[in-house]
Amino acid sequence: MTANGKASYLRAVRPPGEGTPRCAPVNGDQRALRDVLGRFATGITILTSVGDVVHGMTANAFSSVSLDPPLVLVCVRRGALMHHTIAANGAFALSMLGADQEHLARYFANADRPTGLAQFDAVDWNPGPCTGAPLLGGALAWLECELSESYDGGDHSIFVGRVLGLGSGAGRSALLFFGGTYHQVQPTSVVGTLPTASQRESR
Repeated sequence: MTANGKASYLRAVRPPGEGTPRCAPVNGDQRALRDVLGRFATGITILTSVGDVVHGMTANAFSSVSLDPPLVLVCVRRGALMHHTIAANGAFALSMLGADQEHLARYFANADRPTGLAQFDAVDWNPGPCTGAPLLGGALAWLECELSESYDGGDHSIFVGRVLGLGSGAGRSALLFFGGTYHQVQPTSVVGTLPTASQRESR
């Protein structure tokens, strides 16, 4: 595209003085939104916290935020027991699941499981040394965090946690969620390599 063509395109897309997109926000069609968001593959974690009760839940709305300071975030539905637990306790832990731990993802997503500490009777776990929140045995890796900030995220809250402790297990195969189902990713499935931190910063 020529320089004149680019200028014409930009004037057509965003006329002078009009700084807002031409489309209204998507409202009311949650199924379509779920389907589109489901095309983004994510890892699976078990989020745990100790407040008035000990609680765990399956969560894939997790992301790293910052290395300095060390921050991560999780998004939790406002009506969920976990939302109250994290807000009351001010801390949480995350266990990242391996490819052979789909049963844990399904278990902690099942509303019929026991409540409180009893829900952990069926799984292998240890209390985190920093927060006391359960860390699941066999996990790929784990993090313990203190609650740093909380932000409004519509029907969810965005909890930003400062990492207090962390560790990695021996597993090398990951459990992913894609297209509404679980998938196992083996090391041989990986093609190419991620850029290093210095390469990312140079872009």
